[in-house]
Amino acid sequence: MTEDFAHVRYLVDDVQAAVDFYTAHLGFTLRSSAAPAFADVVRGPLRLLLSGPASSGGRPMPDGEVPQAGGWNRIHLVVGDLDAEITRLRQAGVRFRNDVVAGPGGRQILLIDPAGNFVELFEPRR
Repeated sequence: MTEDFAHVRYLVDDVQAAVDFYTAHLGFTLRSSAAPAFADVVRGPLRLLLSGPASSGGRPMPDGEVPQAGGWNRIHLVVGDLDAEITRLRQAGVRFRNDVVAGPGGRQILLIDPAGNFVELFEPRR
């Protein structure tokens, strides 16, 4: 395994739908695919592992609990023009979880991938 990437695993319901989402809308490129169980996509130094229900990451825990997609953890993508990105993604039919939130460091919004995982788009304060 290369040290060139930060690795994040997202559990997804449909690996191909997740690959299509991240490559079409957020600038990731496909690194490898073993769909429907698993695929990984990269953007810069981020390697996003997309694990479907048939992957090792989706197997039940010893107590029987099954890992599920979604939750509040998220990847954080920095953008130069948040408003332009929101417009582009809305026109493409991407779903958002909230409206733009401004804070001391900049502005952000959460979008939702096909499995219910969050992606934060963040525009730093100038």
